[in-house]
Amino acid sequence: MQRTFVIGIVTTAFLGGCSAVDGAGGTQPGPVPEQVIALAAPYQDISTARFLPEDGCYWYLHAGPVETTLLPLRTADGRPICTASE
Repeated sequence: MQRTFVIGIVTTAFLGGCSAVDGAGGTQPGPVPEQVIALAAPYQDISTARFLPEDGCYWYLHAGPVETTLLPLRTADGRPICTASE
């Protein structure tokens, strides 16, 4: 529990203003902070990662055999990488 709290605090400190929003209201991939990259599990495509302000979490594009979809960026132990909620 304490580790999750610390990760949330550290992530919050480094994630402010990290997304680029296109004119259509969607979010484009943008620079991902080194702290987020260090937390992310290796099987995810960090180059497509983006921060969604609606939920405060990072997402990446997963290209599956049928479709490409946004999935939550997760840590090696399966937790989503999000900013701490107030």
